[in-house]
Amino acid sequence: MSDVGYARGEVRRARYAVAAVFAVHGAVTGSFATRVPWIQDHASLSAGQLGFALAFTAFGASCAMPLAGRISHRFGSRTALRGLLALWTLSLALPSLAPNLYTLCLAMFTYGASAGMADVAMNALGVEIERLLGKSVMSGLHGMWSAGALVGSAAGTLAAHLGSDARVHFLLTAAVLTALGLLVCSWVLDLQPAEDEEPPPRFALPPRSALLIGTVGFCAVFAEGASLDWSAVFLRDRLDSSAGLAAASTTGFMLTMAVARIAGDAVVNRFGAVRTVRAGGFLAVLGGLLIVTSGHRAPVMCGFGLMGLGIAVVVPLCFAAAGHAGPNPSQAIAGVATITYTSGLIAPSLIGGVAQATSLVVSFCVVTALACGLALFAGVLRTAERGGRKEISPQAAAVPDPRP
Repeated sequence: MSDVGYARGEVRRARYAVAAVFAVHGAVTGSFATRVPWIQDHASLSAGQLGFALAFTAFGASCAMPLAGRISHRFGSRTALRGLLALWTLSLALPSLAPNLYTLCLAMFTYGASAGMADVAMNALGVEIERLLGKSVMSGLHGMWSAGALVGSAAGTLAAHLGSDARVHFLLTAAVLTALGLLVCSWVLDLQPAEDEEPPPRFALPPRSALLIGTVGFCAVFAEGASLDWSAVFLRDRLDSSAGLAAASTTGFMLTMAVARIAGDAVVNRFGAVRTVRAGGFLAVLGGLLIVTSGHRAPVMCGFGLMGLGIAVVVPLCFAAAGHAGPNPSQAIAGVATITYTSGLIAPSLIGGVAQATSLVVSFCVVTALACGLALFAGVLRTAERGGRKEISPQAAAVPDPRP
């Protein structure tokens, strides 16, 4: 992208706009997660069949994510994000309309493709804003994603408690979020490629540094994806909970993630990325042990809350570390995004496959084991602490903030 100077006030407004975009994106995910049991019953699927259908989300994202960079290069960041975010919000309606396994697989492929492209576009803008401001903002942006997911899951919990049809719920939610997304995209930065800048490649292998950082992100996002899509099913099937209480477990998970991410930038600045992630790993493991060993609803719901608290800031820190790793930050960020995002999309299907062969308890034993990787591999994020932050551009610094 061309090196254009921005006033501080303009960058700050763009930061708030991107934060709202993150919230809209998260609201779609939160809305979907709470109605997974309804979708499973509507399509008459077993746990294994549901996991198989959810795997198509990963296939769609893997195919489409590399296209996001080319779309942004062709249309500019603002127009690209506006279109990709609208595609994502509208795709929420598709899974609820699927009457069987085959149509649900097609719906989840489209759902995943649109999710992946919008995710790459908004994170790229977030990294650029962090560079311009010269301070950590990615945890806060991801906190807004969690806040949006919390609002979406809370609405889904209410809808599930009232026994509403998910088709009506998703259609109304998609319409509201699409309108909101189109509005807030008007204030994001409109980054344009330089005249001599080549379009990004359709596919490029991530550097070794991205693979190491992606390992940490993989562990965290696997736990996130598994908890989002299976916490409600776990409460319903294993502990015979009502639909409303089962959906509330997903809401509690998203609540702890939202609080931790919003406060995450201050915690990281105080203790550093490595110690923050290691402490989070211990909390996630403790939460996983509560989930798999307790036979009562309250401890299991607390376990999901601790899981969310422990993994909350890991993904933002992975993006920050990738931005400081190696000679090609954009390639490293894309590599980490692909690894972490794909992890979250394949986790639900793998959990379903393990549950079909054994049980959901065994599935979350796998999640708990992967959470140990956060403490073991947190040291690779030391790159972000050594790299420091880039300062705001001289052009931006020369323009006074218009606010009093």
